[in-house]
Amino acid sequence: MTLPEEGYLLRIFLGESDKKDGIPLYEWIVRRAKAEGLAGATVLRGIEGYGAHSQIHTAKILQFSTDLPVIIELIDTLEKIDAFMPIIEGALENGLVTQEKAKIRLFRKTT
Repeated sequence: MTLPEEGYLLRIFLGESDKKDGIPLYEWIVRRAKAEGLAGATVLRGIEGYGAHSQIHTAKILQFSTDLPVIIELIDTLEKIDAFMPIIEGALENGLVTQEKAKIRLFRKTT
């Protein structure tokens, strides 16, 4: 797969405990992105954060949270990102989604 120099990054912020079809939502989104042919996806787990409800979620021992912040980053062309958005809109009950241009400098795979 090759990507043009100008790509787009879709960033999805949600909670670790969010679910879809009985599995973690972040896992569901990554599997769905792969099935839809998006170029790449990465899930990042935060150690602390808050969102729309202004409740702080943290990994500190004394304030242990089972709902840490999770960020999913998806990269592809604008057309593929736009086509994927209705899937995200249907799956995300709580969270934030951002989109930005990304200059793709290198995209390699080993054979």
